[in-house]
Amino acid sequence: MNGRAGGPRIVFWRHGQTSWNLESRFQGSTDIPLTETGVAQARRAARLLAGLSPDLLISSDLQRAAATAAELARLTGLDVQHHAGLQETYAGEWQGLTNDEIRAGFPEQYEAWGRGEAVRRGGGELSSEVADRSVPIVLEAVDKLPDRGTLVVVSHGGTIRTMLGRLLGLEPAQWECFGGLSNCCWSVLGHGARGWRLLEHNAGTLPQPVIGDDT
Repeated sequence: MNGRAGGPRIVFWRHGQTSWNLESRFQGSTDIPLTETGVAQARRAARLLAGLSPDLLISSDLQRAAATAAELARLTGLDVQHHAGLQETYAGEWQGLTNDEIRAGFPEQYEAWGRGEAVRRGGGELSSEVADRSVPIVLEAVDKLPDRGTLVVVSHGGTIRTMLGRLLGLEPAQWECFGGLSNCCWSVLGHGARGWRLLEHNAGTLPQPVIGDDT
């Protein structure tokens, strides 16, 4: 990746397509498998990411992320380290509902979330709490990298957004400035003298609609 910082690099890779993505259902921590299309997406993306010669590979332990990570592990020979702390945001009563059902059943919560307020969607986690559990796992892995090494983190749209925001030093209310990741696309942070900086966002394909962000 041209122009990256001289220090370590983190590739945040979203999992492939699931049936709930297609139905616009909020998955959260519900363990939904990849579709056949999702597996194909993971295989295609893995061929590209393998070209980065990653040094470490960590993943959410939910099967949609773990199966995505397995495709890169197969090509690179890396072991996948699975972490529950990299799971998607737990969203309580919202999980399994479509966007329309959430709007109808939880209008005040939905509107507050849309305004950027700190909301426990469905009685679940705050975005800041997701960052609290996920970012330390990533930083611990970064500490194990060789000089100018590359870490691949396989996770979920909402969780990746919180990690990007926290590592870039943004306030939680600003984290929504990051557009959603398409299935099996990725964002890249590089580290230099001034800290972390965003090198790429939603890379890996030509622009396309984001299906099931925060899922």
